[in-house]
Amino acid sequence: MRKLVIGSRGSQLALRQSELLQEALQKYHPDLESSIQIIRTTGDKTPQADLSKLATSVKGLFVKEIEEALLQHQIDLAVHSLKDLPTQTPEGLTLAAILPREDARDALVTASPAIHSLQALPQQAKLGTGSLRRRVQLQLLRPDLVISPLRGNVDTRIKKIQQENLDGIILAAAGLNRLGLHDKIAYLFPVEEMVPAIGQGALAIEIRTDDDSTRQIVEPVDDPATHNCTFAERRFLEKMGGGCDVPMGAHASISEDKATFTAFVAGPRSLQVARTSSQGKPQELDELALEAARYLLAHGGDKMLEESSVQYQP
Repeated sequence: MRKLVIGSRGSQLALRQSELLQEALQKYHPDLESSIQIIRTTGDKTPQADLSKLATSVKGLFVKEIEEALLQHQIDLAVHSLKDLPTQTPEGLTLAAILPREDARDALVTASPAIHSLQALPQQAKLGTGSLRRRVQLQLLRPDLVISPLRGNVDTRIKKIQQENLDGIILAAAGLNRLGLHDKIAYLFPVEEMVPAIGQGALAIEIRTDDDSTRQIVEPVDDPATHNCTFAERRFLEKMGGGCDVPMGAHASISEDKATFTAFVAGPRSLQVARTSSQGKPQELDELALEAARYLLAHGGDKMLEESSVQYQP
């Protein structure tokens, strides 16, 4: 069996995610050899930029150079945080597998070990986040909060709590768990309270469409439930026509033969918000996603998206 070259960003979390893929593949292919090739992306080259103020779409900032390396046969496959991927995959590439999903929720990491909820934070507490989706939902939950821009890898962001005198920061629980930092989590936001980003917590394996041998190697690690849930979320995003530079989120889950789809969209300036949650059978997930998009667009979501299309200046 040939040696696979895995393309990855160079952050500690990205490398850990590539290692998780190597471990998963090893279970099905004990003799498989693989190596990780680090590729710097546009998002990595502008670590201090506030993503909500960048002129280009945020979607693709963390994947473009990796996909180019894949198309040029410099690597055999790529591991992405699914939430970073645009809904349209470049011609010649395909998502061959989605690994079992980690916790999709957002997590609060606080400066004080005594604080274990958002409501326990003091009035006008200062929280850091680089996500417009999180920023808007925090403002809806606690209008008094002072929200500061936050960039960098997980370790850098945690250090900024002290460096920038923050009361706390919001991170994806999945990243903290994968890095063994679950003890840093002070509070996990229920999906109904803070709707996650599309695909949050899931890892996608991208390959060249015509590379059948790599497809056969990675297909066994695909998790059908995660695949179906995250692809439904991406169908919702495609129908809405937004990206991660829009305050919008969706989460699909399957439990005991019942599927649940929750979504929201908001106006970044007006803070008007539309939400929906529905249930059905697992095989109806795609339709639940499309119904959610239609509902939100019919209840002011179209105007909220227009509000987001104007360059947002917080």
